[in-house]
Amino acid sequence: MDATLVRRHREAALDRAGRYSPFLRQAVALRPAIADLFLEQGSSAAIAAALQAGGADTASRLRHQRHSLALAVALGDLAGELSLEEVTAALSDFADRAIDEALRTAVAERLPDAPFAGLTALALGKLGSRELNYSSDVDLILLFDPATLPRSGRDEPGQAAVRYARRFIELLQARTADGYVARVDLRLRPSPEVTPIALSLGAAISYYESSALPWERAAFIRARACGGDIELGERFLAEIKPFIWRRALDFGAIDEIRDISLRIRDHYAQGQGFGPGFDLKRGRGGIREAEFFTQVQQLVHGGRDPALRPSATLDALDRLAAAGRLDPEVAQAVGEGYRALRTAEHRVQMIGDKQEHRLPGTRAELDGLARLHGAEDAEALLAWLRPHADAVAAQFDGLVTEQRAHLSNDPDLLRSELATLGFADPTEAARRVADWRSGRPRSLRSPAARSAFEAMLPTLLRELGAAPDPHRALNRFSDVVDRLSSGVNLYRLLEARPQLASHLALILAHAPALADHLARRPTLLDGLIDASSFALPPDARTLAEQFQETIAEDPFDVALDRVRRMVGERRFALGVQLIAAHRDPIEVAEGYSDLAEASVIALAAATEREFARAHGRIADGELVVLALGRLGGRALTYASDLDLILLFDAPPGSRSDGPRPLSATDYYNRLGSRMVAALSVPTAAGPLYEVDTRLRPQGTQGMLAVSLEAFADYQRREAWTWEHLALCRARPLTGSDAARAKVRGLVCDILQTPRDPHKARADAAAMRLDMARHKPPAGPLDIKLGPGGLVDLEFATHTLQLTTHAGLDPRLEVAIAALHEAGLVDAQADPDLRLLSRMLVVMRLVSPGALDPHEQSRPLVASLCGYPDWDALLAAHDAARHRIAELWNRVKEER
Repeated sequence: MDATLVRRHREAALDRAGRYSPFLRQAVALRPAIADLFLEQGSSAAIAAALQAGGADTASRLRHQRHSLALAVALGDLAGELSLEEVTAALSDFADRAIDEALRTAVAERLPDAPFAGLTALALGKLGSRELNYSSDVDLILLFDPATLPRSGRDEPGQAAVRYARRFIELLQARTADGYVARVDLRLRPSPEVTPIALSLGAAISYYESSALPWERAAFIRARACGGDIELGERFLAEIKPFIWRRALDFGAIDEIRDISLRIRDHYAQGQGFGPGFDLKRGRGGIREAEFFTQVQQLVHGGRDPALRPSATLDALDRLAAAGRLDPEVAQAVGEGYRALRTAEHRVQMIGDKQEHRLPGTRAELDGLARLHGAEDAEALLAWLRPHADAVAAQFDGLVTEQRAHLSNDPDLLRSELATLGFADPTEAARRVADWRSGRPRSLRSPAARSAFEAMLPTLLRELGAAPDPHRALNRFSDVVDRLSSGVNLYRLLEARPQLASHLALILAHAPALADHLARRPTLLDGLIDASSFALPPDARTLAEQFQETIAEDPFDVALDRVRRMVGERRFALGVQLIAAHRDPIEVAEGYSDLAEASVIALAAATEREFARAHGRIADGELVVLALGRLGGRALTYASDLDLILLFDAPPGSRSDGPRPLSATDYYNRLGSRMVAALSVPTAAGPLYEVDTRLRPQGTQGMLAVSLEAFADYQRREAWTWEHLALCRARPLTGSDAARAKVRGLVCDILQTPRDPHKARADAAAMRLDMARHKPPAGPLDIKLGPGGLVDLEFATHTLQLTTHAGLDPRLEVAIAALHEAGLVDAQADPDLRLLSRMLVVMRLVSPGALDPHEQSRPLVASLCGYPDWDALLAAHDAARHRIAELWNRVKEER
């Protein structure tokens, strides 16, 4: 900007300050050097000079600095040189420094030679988020550590801490001829009417872990250590982090915080709309509602995503939008509203340096405020502010849960209501409801749980009544209710998010596997609260890095539980994506596979790290996990196990370097055993995967982990043809890039070994016949094992791969494409593979343990597989099976 124009803006700001703000007019008269420096060099230079102001002692010096800073910041703000963030940061940083100096001075005055420790100030509210007002209280909690707090021999720690706290308050807020530094508010501490003004660390932790109120969770979103013993404050905040950021959503807490905000709105509005006298902080669409709206989004999502926990309102809105948790347009509207309201609030406070939040009530005073801001008059100021307040109010109003009618308690009326909702046997449905209302299920024995249950029941029953078989869905929900130990959070979640009731009805009606999983872990529904839950997981390597980062600092047993929870949540979400028709079943199968691969990579690294504590590592040695079967081909279903072979590569004669060294063979076999256990053993968080290692050399009679050399020798000299067929879907998952490339090269070399094609085909046919005898198809819809099923297609593909060396890729669709290009299979093989794969993925979820889906689920199965109805799907299925059977017969009988 042109220097002349900059100077003109500064002069205009100084002129408006003198005309319309008594406080700033007096500040200019008392500190003309700050005003002159602002005019000549700008706000940054004026702020730097303000912070250098001196005084006879700490109290005097801080007051001089605060008064000078108030002038410098106001002028920079009015001239447009400082953004809202820069204004609040300058004020907050000075408050931090003043609080720290005052704490240290309070202790040093009594014990000048004692090193400072054991006393900390936690900032909450706007200071906690570094968004301090122009004239604001500082909301603090003072904590002390009895073990490290300096004190004289006759003082108890608590007495000494209270004495220091009183002097600290006096240093900051006592009004002298030089003014004051900050008004201190300690009322956010636990039970302020009965507790001392400084709390011991242990008492504070005990309170927040056991007795804290829901609104205090929201308050601590913005908490940070701002002065004194910072390490002590940060240790306390780390200790209570689980209290603030809960993975399981608690909509009861959110409702309580919302209700507090509504009561504040009603109290301060008192029937008054936007206009003169409007409360910028507590009125409808005011600052507090913008903050509350943002904090609710953080409470909902921040327990699962630490990146969404910034304390500043504008930063939090940006993060929520960037993470896809909040519509960017909504985030922008609330953010712009927050900026405008905070700016107007600052103008109000500049007039008299008072903690005032209301617009002036008279026309003359409102005109003066408008002109201080740079607006023409009161109408212009209100016209600028009104759209912002309306936008904030609209978003806050959207958080208010609408009142829902409860079901009748009268038996006749209840049956009538249930019949209207779609239950063909309303008497049976009413009996279920009566059983729940009796309090028999453990999850419905508390008043809070019964209240939440009644609130969500009409919405859920409406969705269940619209299901293809309402009674079957109702019975499954009854199983969920019976198996829950505590249901209050689930019931509140369903009431607060009606769309989840729709997803739950779909699960209960069509996906018993998901319903069983949900009954064991009802918090799985938390992961479906927004659209981001319907995104595919990232690729396996990226997801593995996320898992590894999450468990990096965990003890091994905690890491096992955490991975099981993360995998369970994502696997459940993928299943819901499938039955809700958000993803093609083949994409979901790839998602299942990437999830399993990421688990193997993350837990292999964690197991190796834990194993090395006792046995060290082997220099230049690596363990490579080789996936086969559906995992190797990236085609897992919801219930697939993992076919794995463990290979190691280590220098001859090498031993580990730990306290208990082992030879390479012993080392990798013990490590491999622990790795398999890490993947397969159920923990408190539940099971993860079934692992099958029987495809290793010599099967169950062989060692669990074999060297690359031994593996290569076995495959070339001893392996049966069926073992090479299995190797066609081999894919290394773990190890360095070089190690995985080495294994891929070895597998490719083995598969390209010249062989007698007639013998290979005969061996494959004999193996398939033997499989059919020992594992016959369970019925005409056995998509895997029946004639012309996926196993026949796999045998045909792998036999062609072995005998022609074409299409050597573990993914069937890639292999088939290459075989088609080579003229070995016709073009219909790929669509047939995709059809049967879709059916397998869907039916593993919809009808686990049964081949024929329930009649009411058949239309859904057909739709998910891309067909208009069940008959059309069966016709396509029969045709595909016929073509695959012909292909397999041609391949195995070719001479």
